[in-house]
Amino acid sequence: MNETTLPLTIESDGTPITELIAGRRAEIRAALVEHGGVLFRGFDVGGVDGFDQVVRTLSGDPLTYTERSSPRSTIKGQVYTSTDYPPEEEIFLHNENSYQAAWPLTLYFYCITPPSSLGATPLADVRRVYREIDPAVREEFARRRWMVVRNFHPDFGTPWQHVFNTDDRDEIAAYGEKNGIKIEWFGKDGMRTTSVRDAIHFRPGSDEPRWFNHATFFHVSTLAKDLQEALLAMFGEEGLPTNTYYGDGGTIPADVMDHLRSVYRSASVRFDYHQDDVLVVDNMTAAHAREPFTGPRKIAVAMAEPYAPSTHQQEQ
Repeated sequence: MNETTLPLTIESDGTPITELIAGRRAEIRAALVEHGGVLFRGFDVGGVDGFDQVVRTLSGDPLTYTERSSPRSTIKGQVYTSTDYPPEEEIFLHNENSYQAAWPLTLYFYCITPPSSLGATPLADVRRVYREIDPAVREEFARRRWMVVRNFHPDFGTPWQHVFNTDDRDEIAAYGEKNGIKIEWFGKDGMRTTSVRDAIHFRPGSDEPRWFNHATFFHVSTLAKDLQEALLAMFGEEGLPTNTYYGDGGTIPADVMDHLRSVYRSASVRFDYHQDDVLVVDNMTAAHAREPFTGPRKIAVAMAEPYAPSTHQQEQ
């Protein structure tokens, strides 16, 4: 695949965006799976309400954001702000919710206000990422899987009540049991979650493997050096807000993490946002990120089409 085709751009011809999507829905959905992303440019979207209609026309009802890993604010209904991180920080490439037992197949980004500089949503084809990872590294993850450990400390970071949309510990225990998450409580109101997931997945309808996981994104070494040092000083490795390991708990070597980050970056492509751009991403074909930015950048996001791998796929 030629990386310049990610995303495929559809320019306005004067047809209202939802009318165009409705008339070419099968074609657009096929292009989305093939290319990994489709960018609608030059349309009068009609604000957040119009964006919501775009999601519903192409994918059906948008999803509620659950088991959160980043701070977001609700704009309206199931339309959210993009991650509310400081503008000077990069958000590394990842596939949405790949640390969960289920995830959305389709992601939507709507540019309400473009940034003054940078602020793109870089994309990387995870089929290409898989191909370019050292086969020995791939085999190690295929065999041992990967583990994410999250610690929720009172008065630090996103509270677990917000992450799980409840303050009922019994509800959280039931959710963990259903979704393969080990739940532990510590201190006054601290919670630790541990999940072991596959690193390699197959999109429904495809036999081409994808590098689909948060092993790199959540690893402490992917953070900026000063932030790594501050968090380790505050919490120690066992108490880090997030960190990843091989699925058996083994440490992932530094050179492996460096290699994975390098492969993601080499596969990354970017474009500058224009006002009213709508970017649609196939979550099992393209990873996404966020550049640092200046200016007032406001991007609305939505997710759709929930997917849970079958038991057979989980055991592959």
